[in-house]
Amino acid sequence: MFDRRSVLGLMAGAAAFSIPGARAADDWKAKYPELIFGKIPDENASGVTDRYQPLMDFLSKELGVKVTLRIAQDYAAVIEGQRAGQIHIGYYGPASYARATMVGAKIEPVAIEVNSDGTKGYYSVFYVKKDSPYQKIEDLKGKNLGLVDPNSTSGFNVPRYSLDKMGINPEEFFAKVVNTGSHENAIIALQQGTVDVAANWWNDENESNLMRMQRKNMAKYDDFRIIFKSEQIVNSPIAMLSDMPADAKKAIAAAILAFPVKEPEAFKKQTDGKQLPWQPITHEAYLPIVALNKFVDNLRKKKS
Repeated sequence: MFDRRSVLGLMAGAAAFSIPGARAADDWKAKYPELIFGKIPDENASGVTDRYQPLMDFLSKELGVKVTLRIAQDYAAVIEGQRAGQIHIGYYGPASYARATMVGAKIEPVAIEVNSDGTKGYYSVFYVKKDSPYQKIEDLKGKNLGLVDPNSTSGFNVPRYSLDKMGINPEEFFAKVVNTGSHENAIIALQQGTVDVAANWWNDENESNLMRMQRKNMAKYDDFRIIFKSEQIVNSPIAMLSDMPADAKKAIAAAILAFPVKEPEAFKKQTDGKQLPWQPITHEAYLPIVALNKFVDNLRKKKS
C-alpha cells in the first residue's frame, strides 16, 4: 500500500533517472566509496588528527562518501601515495607538491593557503638558541645543522639553496647534518642541543611553527632567535588526483573551498585563526618550486 512518503520517493527516483546527467553525477561515488586524504607530517600525528578531523567530517558530509585522513610517516609517502592513485587528496608543502608532479603523479592543485594579511607566501628561517653566541650562519662552522625532510621546502630545499648561495657546502662546513623529519622535531633537536641551528617555517611575527609549538606548550618562542630569513616562498597547496572523473573533481574542489566559509569555527581551529579562507590555485604558481627542486637535486649530485 502506497502512502504519501512512498509516492514522493518514487517521484524523486523517477526524476533522478529522467534528468540527463543526474545519475552520471553520482557514478563516481560508486567507484570511489571512500576518499583518502593524505597529510604531510609537519607536526606530531596527534596534532594533525585533532586539527584535520573536522575537515574530514565536513568533506564526508558534503561529498556523500567517506573521507579518511591518513597522516604520512614522511613527505615521500604522500607523494608515492598519489603517484599510485591510493591517496585521492593530498595536503602538501610546495616542494613536496612540486616533487610529486616531477615523478609522474597525476595531480592538480585545488586550493592554496592564504595568510591573515592576504598574502600567499611564507619563509624559511634558521633558528639558534637565544643565549647562543651565533649571530650568522658563518659563525656555525663545525657545529650541527638540523634540517627537516628532503621534500620539505622551508626545512630542506630552501635552506640548501640558501647555503649554496653563501658558498657553503653543508656536509663540509657543519660537523653533522641531521634530517629531523618534521618541523617540530627540528625545534626539539635544537632545544635539546642535538643540533646548534635548525631550519623551519615562519610566516611573520604572529605565526610560525615555533608559535604553534608555544601554543601547545612544546617550546617557548623567546628561547630562540632567527639568524637568517629567506625570500618569500609560495604557500602550501591541497591537490587532488587529476585523472578522477570531472564530476568528482568539481565536487571535491567545491567542498574544499567551502569548508572555511561553511565551517568557520572548525577552520579557525585548524589554522589557529591565522589564515583566511583557501583560494583556488593552478600549477603555474609552483613552477618556481619545480625549478628550485631541480636546482637542489643537481646540487646534491655534484656534492655527493
